[in-house]
Amino acid sequence: MKQYDYLIVGAGLFGSVFAHEATKKGRKCLVIDKRNHIAGNVFTENIEGINIHKYGAHIFHTSNKEIWDYVNSFVEFNRFTNSPIANYKGKLYNLPFNMNTFYQLWGVVTPEEAIAKIEEQKKEYAHILEPKNLEEQALVLGGKDIYEKLIKGYTEKQWGRPATQIPAFIIRRLPFRFTYDNNYFNDIYQGIPIGGYTKLVDKLLEGIDVRLHTNYFENKDELDLIANKTIYTGKIDEFFNFEFGELDYRSLHFENHLLDKSNYQGNAVVNYTEKEIEYTRIIEHKHFEFGTQEKTYITKEFPHEFSKDNEPYYPINDDKNQELVAKYQEKASLLDKVIFGGRLAEYKYYDMHQVIEIALEAVKKEF
Repeated sequence: MKQYDYLIVGAGLFGSVFAHEATKKGRKCLVIDKRNHIAGNVFTENIEGINIHKYGAHIFHTSNKEIWDYVNSFVEFNRFTNSPIANYKGKLYNLPFNMNTFYQLWGVVTPEEAIAKIEEQKKEYAHILEPKNLEEQALVLGGKDIYEKLIKGYTEKQWGRPATQIPAFIIRRLPFRFTYDNNYFNDIYQGIPIGGYTKLVDKLLEGIDVRLHTNYFENKDELDLIANKTIYTGKIDEFFNFEFGELDYRSLHFENHLLDKSNYQGNAVVNYTEKEIEYTRIIEHKHFEFGTQEKTYITKEFPHEFSKDNEPYYPINDDKNQELVAKYQEKASLLDKVIFGGRLAEYKYYDMHQVIEIALEAVKKEF
């Protein structure tokens, strides 16, 4: 008999949900994480009474009532609605692209005028029948103004290369709304856990053995012996010791500032869409929870290439990486004592509700 039924590598959402549900089924779990805290990238830390999203903005949204009810069974969510603003050379535009944006761009006030303006701008690029890159794709879909002011600079910073070198499929469609609606998401349910995401994960892991500062690969021989099965949420290529080569990611670093003022930008998220400003956005954390604290805390977000010294955030799902991950997935499918789950282990860009959903599905398959 081994000490644990499941060794769970990673205390993020996938690992924590699986651990919680397996424990409910009477199984004994050990959750490990190489960081000094639980909750993975949704970790929130309280500073000056403000819940800080330490690894970038996280807004929970879903149309799946089962998932919404599930997370609300642990913590209460507030009514936060994601309504980011784009700052292009000092001028502000509402996101997503809606009637407010079109009025700010062109002064149009009716949907008919907005559609006519977009069609007029698109005509110039009607000769591009098969867009070869993101720039051509965006111009065909929305025309010059939207592309140059709201897409080009931001996307080039995000991907670290010119838009002419970014695959067209990244931006297959542009969501235009011909209503005055600044709600970024179309989902029915949306909000932020009151008290932060760490509170949610803390509830999921209640009564479960957790070891922090524990690197799976530095202790693999010992850890593999103490559990019947492993739930692995780290990088799939690292699990197989990069046998076929390393998968590509984009990474981020953050510049944080505690400011002696009550309000810096008046909105939780402001995107900076010009190329000349190095960061992609500024997050003002207190606005996620309608804070009234005397001070405020802001984070500037800088995308860059991934290296072993920083965290992988976004998988680069181009043809080369898809071929590479398929090789790792084939090897993973042959292991009956290891379950791979989550953004890094599946090399997929998941939103939070999707991670919870696939974790619950993994539990159903097990039991």
